[in-house]
Amino acid sequence: VTVTLELWRDAANDAEASCCSAHAVRLARSVAHRMGLPHFTLDLRAAFAEGVVAPFVADHAAGLTPNPCVRCNGDVRLDAMLAFAGRLGAADLATGHYARVSDDGLLRAAADPAKDQSYMLAGLAPASVARMRFPLGELRKPEVRELARAAGLPVADKRESQDLCFLAGTGKRAFLERHGGPRARRGAIVDRHGRRLGEHDGQHLFTVGQRKGLGVAGAEPVFVLRKDAAANTVTVGPREALATDAVAVRDAVLHRPREQVDRVKLRYRTAPLRCRAEAGEDGLLRLALAEPVDGAAPGQVACLLRGDVVVGHGIIA
Repeated sequence: VTVTLELWRDAANDAEASCCSAHAVRLARSVAHRMGLPHFTLDLRAAFAEGVVAPFVADHAAGLTPNPCVRCNGDVRLDAMLAFAGRLGAADLATGHYARVSDDGLLRAAADPAKDQSYMLAGLAPASVARMRFPLGELRKPEVRELARAAGLPVADKRESQDLCFLAGTGKRAFLERHGGPRARRGAIVDRHGRRLGEHDGQHLFTVGQRKGLGVAGAEPVFVLRKDAAANTVTVGPREALATDAVAVRDAVLHRPREQVDRVKLRYRTAPLRCRAEAGEDGLLRLALAEPVDGAAPGQVACLLRGDVVVGHGIIA
């Protein structure tokens, strides 16, 4: 039995670029029927708007850089499909995510590091992972496309979406303004000493570690070091000022003892960093990195690892 989720519908989107639009549902249905499989659609637009889009908008207003895909996978869509599977009497849910499951029942990185999506699935509970299958976890993308071609599937050469599904060709700035988020508001770009270097249209348009699009010229490249949502200021400085070997994590969820954490991914497209996890008196999880990293953006997910196995997650504070 096949199932597709409709999560978002927006006239301003490019429907063909969205994996959760009515267009995507029609495409999935045609592929399923071509294979002789029954197809169902779950309308989760209300849950998605409340559980993913609303926090995305609020986090930007608060000066954070959120991970809506981690929230969506962990809180909205996959558990909804598992619940639907249960109602149908289906034991397992197979998805096209590039991930694997460890011998002790936890999420594990895919064999193809270039396509690994375990970071985006980090919010899943072990009980959910236990009912999931990841048939692409041992494969690389060209192999998957070749299998699809051999099966005569029309999606074999479908281009990949590089955008958040609910943006789908819509700029983040326009999306936030259209959905009640922060609007353009002139603010100062300052250096580490508070000296004014230029202006911007809103702190929500920047993220810690950003270099491009700052509109500030100088003798050397500058990067976003921090943001102040209340004052609407963006502080910039040289790359070396980003370096940190300590990261604080809030709302940490651990599936194994803290002592097993030996690596962390601080962003989706970055390599895991060796670390040691310590409990802070303030309730935060403190990560001591083996080597400095160029900035950790507040609001991003910290994916806590034991080797290539996901043993927990939290939010960078």
